[in-house]
Amino acid sequence: MQSDDYYLDDKGRVVFTEAFHKKRGYCCGNNCKHCPYKNNASPKTAANNGR
Repeated sequence: MQSDDYYLDDKGRVVFTEAFHKKRGYCCGNNCKHCPYKNNASPKTAANNGR
Protein backbone atom coordinates (compact mmCIF):
# COMPACT_ATOMS: atom_id res chain seq x y z
CA MET A 1 0.00 0.00 0.00
CA GLN A 2 1.16 3.50 -0.75
CA SER A 3 0.98 6.37 1.70
CA ASP A 4 -1.76 8.08 -0.33
CA ASP A 5 -3.95 4.99 0.17
CA TYR A 6 -4.56 5.51 3.90
CA TYR A 7 -3.91 7.57 7.00
CA LEU A 8 -4.18 6.96 10.74
CA ASP A 9 -7.00 8.67 12.60
CA ASP A 10 -6.65 10.16 16.09
CA LYS A 11 -7.29 6.72 17.62
CA GLY A 12 -4.59 5.04 15.50
CA ARG A 13 -7.01 3.28 13.17
CA VAL A 14 -6.27 2.91 9.46
CA VAL A 15 -8.62 4.99 7.29
CA PHE A 16 -8.56 4.30 3.56
CA THR A 17 -8.63 7.30 1.23
CA GLU A 18 -10.84 7.86 -1.78
CA ALA A 19 -7.77 7.18 -3.95
CA PHE A 20 -7.46 3.69 -2.43
CA HIS A 21 -11.13 2.91 -3.04
CA LYS A 22 -10.93 4.07 -6.65
CA LYS A 23 -7.92 1.80 -7.22
CA ARG A 24 -9.87 -1.14 -5.75
CA GLY A 25 -12.73 -0.32 -8.10
CA TYR A 26 -15.83 -1.36 -6.15
CA CYS A 27 -17.73 -0.86 -2.90
CA CYS A 28 -16.94 -3.42 -0.18
CA GLY A 29 -20.12 -2.61 1.73
CA ASN A 30 -18.35 -1.67 4.99
CA ASN A 31 -19.56 1.95 5.00
CA CYS A 32 -16.04 3.35 4.57
CA LYS A 33 -15.63 7.03 5.40
CA HIS A 34 -14.17 8.04 2.00
CA CYS A 35 -15.97 5.56 -0.27
CA PRO A 36 -16.74 7.14 -3.66
CA TYR A 37 -19.29 4.37 -4.35
CA LYS A 38 -21.66 4.98 -1.41
CA ASN A 39 -24.50 6.22 -3.59
CA ASN A 40 -23.72 3.89 -6.47
CA ALA A 41 -22.73 0.57 -4.90
CA SER A 42 -21.63 -2.12 -7.30
CA PRO A 43 -23.66 -5.34 -7.66
CA LYS A 44 -20.43 -7.02 -6.52
CA THR A 45 -20.97 -5.52 -3.07
CA ALA A 46 -23.28 -8.24 -1.77
CA ALA A 47 -21.06 -10.99 -3.12
CA ASN A 48 -17.91 -9.43 -1.66
CA ASN A 49 -19.30 -8.93 1.83
CA GLY A 50 -18.74 -12.61 2.55
CA ARG A 51 -14.98 -12.42 2.08
